[in-house]
Amino acid sequence: MHSREPQRKASKGSVQIKTSNSRLQLVFSYDGKRHYLSLGLSDDKINRRVAEAKAMLIESDIRFERFDPTLTKYKPHSVLSTVTPDITPTATPKPNLAELWEEYTAFKKPLVSQSTYATDYRKYRNHIANLPSRSLEAAVEIRNHLVDKLSPKAARKTLTNINACCNWALKSGLIDANPFQGMASEVKLPKDDDDIRSFTCQERDSIIRAFEESKLYSYYASLVKFLFYTGARPSEALALQWRHVSSDWRFITFEQSLTSSQKGLMLKRGLKTQASRKFPINNQLRGVLEPLKLSDTKPDDLIFKGKKGTYIDFGDFHNHAWKGYKNRHGNQIDGIITQLVQQGTVSEYLKPYGMRHTFITLALEHGLEAKDVARLVGNSAGNGLDLWMEPKRSSQTHN
Repeated sequence: MHSREPQRKASKGSVQIKTSNSRLQLVFSYDGKRHYLSLGLSDDKINRRVAEAKAMLIESDIRFERFDPTLTKYKPHSVLSTVTPDITPTATPKPNLAELWEEYTAFKKPLVSQSTYATDYRKYRNHIANLPSRSLEAAVEIRNHLVDKLSPKAARKTLTNINACCNWALKSGLIDANPFQGMASEVKLPKDDDDIRSFTCQERDSIIRAFEESKLYSYYASLVKFLFYTGARPSEALALQWRHVSSDWRFITFEQSLTSSQKGLMLKRGLKTQASRKFPINNQLRGVLEPLKLSDTKPDDLIFKGKKGTYIDFGDFHNHAWKGYKNRHGNQIDGIITQLVQQGTVSEYLKPYGMRHTFITLALEHGLEAKDVARLVGNSAGNGLDLWMEPKRSSQTHN
């Protein structure tokens, strides 16, 4: 017989989780009145976690005197029943960063590992506690304080987590705007950390547009977009064939890489850290791939081809289209990224691997867990936000 999980026991000021007609329900008291909030969810392990997160949010709001007596903030699409009459909404103070962090981590607690919750979240809570101000209106002051007091990498990681917290709060209706959006990317790392620096979202879009508009290198535009949108290693992207794209356009399977040999470029089974992995295709990514598939395309045809229809030499891409080169007369011919840096459109020159780290950085800033980002890009899990760190590679290799 299936064993039911125990009811969440009540304590003073707490929210109980009960079942009514096999559906989860939150029961709690506020200001002497009893409330019943039906979640419209069946009673199973996953939905219990959702209910626990909702219960902790309500308890936190009651504790910080931000409780919404209309229950609109907590009400799902299901019907709310309450034994109390409607209460006229009253203005509530705006939450500060410390309060948002408490609510964010309460929501995340049932969804992340105990070690992540105990170490990473506690560390960033301590950084927030030491801020000169925790008002969202002091976002710039907060950023400057973190940059002044922490190492560039630690400041960037802290801002990444604060940004993820505020994105969650924005989606949860707790705040009207996220003032930390994009701040982490603006914290530039030292030159010796070149392998983990990344472009901002605006810089990424400028680079893509420059490749699309280039008379010489526009045929690389689809590859550049793909690398920015997937975080794939160049060697994995260049080895993709159409058989690796599912017929329903739901996912891509990475299972081989392009490598150099004495005989030239060749395909090799397996990836750097795993045998294979799947990557979901969203509308943005499908928009990149679909125009490349012609009516006579065969399953073993390469997705990304050079001008002659064969493998793209990524070293050539790097040294010509990306960075630039000296011609036979000794004149410097700048590549697209070098030109954008000179124009001030891109703040600094980064190697092509910056496209991978840009995907990782933006994914973390938008609230994805480090373990999920690691799974998407094929990194070793368990390193937390240190998944940025990978060994530097020679421009002669493709990994």
